[in-house]
Amino acid sequence: MSLLKAAIIGGGNIADNNHIPALKQLFEQVELVAVCSRDLTKARALADKHGIPHAFDDTSELYRQCAPDVVVICTPNNLHYPQTMEALNHNCHVFCEKPPALNAKNAREMADLAAQKGRILAYNFQLRQTSEWALLMRCKADGLLGDIYHIKAHFLRRRGIPGWGYFTNKAMQGGGALMDIGVHVLDLALCALGYPTPDQVLGNTYDFIGKAGGKGLLGAWNPATFEVEDAATAYLSFPDKASIMLSASFALNTQVDKDRNLELFGSKGGVKLFPFSLHTEVAGELADIQFPYLEEVDIQLKNTAAFLDACQGKPSNVCTAEQGAILQEIVERIYQSATTA
Repeated sequence: MSLLKAAIIGGGNIADNNHIPALKQLFEQVELVAVCSRDLTKARALADKHGIPHAFDDTSELYRQCAPDVVVICTPNNLHYPQTMEALNHNCHVFCEKPPALNAKNAREMADLAAQKGRILAYNFQLRQTSEWALLMRCKADGLLGDIYHIKAHFLRRRGIPGWGYFTNKAMQGGGALMDIGVHVLDLALCALGYPTPDQVLGNTYDFIGKAGGKGLLGAWNPATFEVEDAATAYLSFPDKASIMLSASFALNTQVDKDRNLELFGSKGGVKLFPFSLHTEVAGELADIQFPYLEEVDIQLKNTAAFLDACQGKPSNVCTAEQGAILQEIVERIYQSATTA
């Protein structure tokens, strides 16, 4: 099979440190041909650093000169929709950073166009590639959990408002803690349930710390220009009575600096994901089973490989365009609920 030609759109840290190194390791499947950024100097510097031949500041020139098969989008959230639509209209497969878009309408249009064009559109939710998640899926398939009926999902930072970039700019990011980090654990929780659509969504958002200011552990932020939520909570209820409790924070007065986890409760067993433990009954007794030898893996590399597998028609567990559209609708409903509560 011939190599897929890949182009990177976006010249920031996530392209430099995540996507480009992963693609370079998959050289038997893909060839990096171009970097495109609004800043040509930045694009050229990134291309030179990684030995990529072409650099552009204009996507139309990228498509005209390079005709890539694959486009990886690593830009602020407000650019995901127009850049994905442009790439799909050039018959490219697209691997887009999370979240899918700023709103549910755009995410649905992206999924519909990908289906119409027969192209793969996938999103970079890398936690699907952890060894813990793979073990959870095996436990579920083996019937050790029974029917999963409730999930607690959280991604909390004590003082983790980013002091760089556009993370507190609502027009560019669409939201704060929920949109940036909460979506990672929401994606896993939805996956565990088969990615259903909830019939009820109740959400709340907060901005007390973000707008007041204080000590930051990820750089200093300006409370005067803080426009997004610093914390969000939600309760999702599904038609089969399954439920998800979700919480996400950039800033929260909690004990630990960072806490990211899922707890899943099933009719036969339960799981805490990080570190993985199974809570069940064995020989008529309650048992907590630990798994101390799980392999540490490069989750970005595995997720990029999963995307390329999907492009080549192979089985893949990468987040699909349809799943991205469902997730974005739920995020929007959480924000709407918070506004009307």
